[in-house]
Amino acid sequence: MMGAPGGAAGGSGLRERPGGAGQRERAGAGGTVDVAKELINQLDWHWNNQLRPRLEGLTDREYFWEPAPGTWSLRHRGTSDAPISVGGGAMALDYAFPEPVPAPLTTIAWRLCHMLVGVLGARNASHFGGPPVDYESYVYPETAAAALQQLDEAYARWLAGVTALGSEGLERPCGPAEGPWSEAAMGTLVLHINREVIHHGAEVSLLRDLYVHEHVPHYRR
Repeated sequence: MMGAPGGAAGGSGLRERPGGAGQRERAGAGGTVDVAKELINQLDWHWNNQLRPRLEGLTDREYFWEPAPGTWSLRHRGTSDAPISVGGGAMALDYAFPEPVPAPLTTIAWRLCHMLVGVLGARNASHFGGPPVDYESYVYPETAAAALQQLDEAYARWLAGVTALGSEGLERPCGPAEGPWSEAAMGTLVLHINREVIHHGAEVSLLRDLYVHEHVPHYRR
């Protein structure tokens, strides 16, 4: 699988290995903490109360909006000026290797597709029985509505898989699918995916805010 862009997308591999992520319980001043439950709730509360509501009503204009010259996006095959263009269907993602410094800005479409493939899709395939995915062969969504539908499905599979792990499952090693982090606990991977979804979701939300201020007359000065 092609490595996800680092600066542009925050990377798709594990970066840290926080200690004790898989411990079943921790005693604190307020009592015992159910670590497995808190790992799930950290992302699921954010998804249901902040991120997913912010994505409602996403339009195709927002999905493909380029906030600056040279922005990487999802484009119809054969129309990209990027050094690399990858995808298995009618649409392809802009990319370059090595990634330029500074990395280009990316559209909402690009970031959602990164979440679909490098963040959730690859991990669902490796750990929770999802279909194999990679950047080169993925059939990317051509509309905002299709992207959100695919994102909902990918998140639902991830949530169900993590929930089924239980405390003991969170303590077992990730295995060879995570490369050099194969010995890291599954709880560490869950923490990483929590960070990735929150991080990229915030970027998408900011791009929606910028789009409104750029295109809606009421917000212009």
